[in-house]
Amino acid sequence: MIARHPYAIALVAGGISATGFAPLNLWPLTLLMLALWMATVMQAQSRKAAFLTGWLFGLGHFIIGLNWIAKAFTFQAAMPEWLGYIAVVLLSLYLAVFPALAALGAYWIGKGRPGTLVLAMAGMWIITEWLRSWVFSGFIWSPLGAVALPVGRMADFSMFVGSYGMSALLFGGAGGLWLLCQKRWKPGFPLIAIFAGLALIPHHQTTQISSDQPLITVVQPNIGQQDKWKAGYEEQNLAKLAELTLRKDDSPRIIFWPEAAIPDYLETGYPARYYYGRPPEFVRQQLGGLMKPGDMLVLGALKLEFDEAEGRAIGARNSVFAMDSEHELIGRYDKSHLVPYGEYLPMRPLLSAIGLSRLAPGDFDFWPGPGARSLDLGKFGKAGLQVCYEIIFSGQVVDRDNRPDFIFNPSNDAWFGNWGPPQHLAQARLRAIEEGLPVIRSTPTGISAVIDANGTVRASVPMGQAGRIDSRLPQAKAPTLFARYGNILSLGLALLLLLSAIAIRVRGR
Repeated sequence: MIARHPYAIALVAGGISATGFAPLNLWPLTLLMLALWMATVMQAQSRKAAFLTGWLFGLGHFIIGLNWIAKAFTFQAAMPEWLGYIAVVLLSLYLAVFPALAALGAYWIGKGRPGTLVLAMAGMWIITEWLRSWVFSGFIWSPLGAVALPVGRMADFSMFVGSYGMSALLFGGAGGLWLLCQKRWKPGFPLIAIFAGLALIPHHQTTQISSDQPLITVVQPNIGQQDKWKAGYEEQNLAKLAELTLRKDDSPRIIFWPEAAIPDYLETGYPARYYYGRPPEFVRQQLGGLMKPGDMLVLGALKLEFDEAEGRAIGARNSVFAMDSEHELIGRYDKSHLVPYGEYLPMRPLLSAIGLSRLAPGDFDFWPGPGARSLDLGKFGKAGLQVCYEIIFSGQVVDRDNRPDFIFNPSNDAWFGNWGPPQHLAQARLRAIEEGLPVIRSTPTGISAVIDANGTVRASVPMGQAGRIDSRLPQAKAPTLFARYGNILSLGLALLLLLSAIAIRVRGR
């Protein structure tokens, strides 16, 4: 069957493999489809055929896994959703190149030797997934390792080799199944035993959060993207945030609001016309009225950049501000990893000339910040900041020279349809495990959550609901091995797997 229809099987296997991601979490299907894909690569008649098999697998994998992107287009100048699906396919045509390269490399190393191909495929996938995280600014949404989150304690492996390295376990389990189907008992049983052992270990027991930890309130106002920037909705949206923010006792706390929580500017010094009659002093006083002495408010808002000579705005930053109960701004973080076509328009003069400027609304682009930073919140500790999809970039979310006590990930998942928010939450959980740090998420309409340093969701507010989470901040763990060394460990594992595959192949001669 594979010999007759290799390309159709690769495409279908890729599509089904994506059902292992949230919200479906059908990870056994992912395992089976990876096994089927490796069998298809093994039977390829040439390097070109192996590359095409990998590309078609990736095409199906990304079209299904990234279907939520189509929904985002409906919020950009009321574009039709069908146009969004065209964008999903176009993006997938590019992203599929990375699985194609993995298949090509694995075929070249492991041709005719199934056990060798399994090792080579695991190593090549790690490398190509790492490349996907930074080539052309990177788009590493839903790395394969995210499939392992519901599988026993398997995700704990990311503490040592990161989420890219964790994909080796999935290829090991899938490869073990494939080898056993061929009655290759000697290499197949150890791979299955390792996978099953990690899968059967019970999840972490929920531990008590220390009473010494700071009190926090996470707010989710249930403001849809269609209402976020409508004229006249400012007061209504602020009223939703205010209602969910009012303190229930007298203990100081940190209040977390979502990305771009308010449309107002918080910094002074702009030309008066940019404040639209709401100067920053008034806005900060209004926000301060929701706080009691000792509180801290951490929220998303915009910052403008100006041409001082002409007195006009030439850029903006997607920022997070920390404000104390005295209405003073004590810190700011500027988002570093921006979304192309969403927060800035590559080749703006060219694309604007052909009518594509509306993919990134506005007359100017967002500017990137300097990278991961920690904000000192005084008695509340240090906060690492990652705005929206910045949290998906493994190994890039923490300032390693100034390790925070937790990560705050304000986001606007109202863009992301039904599949995007649970996938985003899953990737935030991976960052918590990798770094040994709790992650706090606040979004306009879901999924807001408090995640402990083991990656366990301690409390959450579902999509499409307004709500708040009152909790103590979970404790940080000691820096993990991955927190110390980052993706050099993932690449080291990939190199080890590839060298092992080459050594087995040479010895077999």
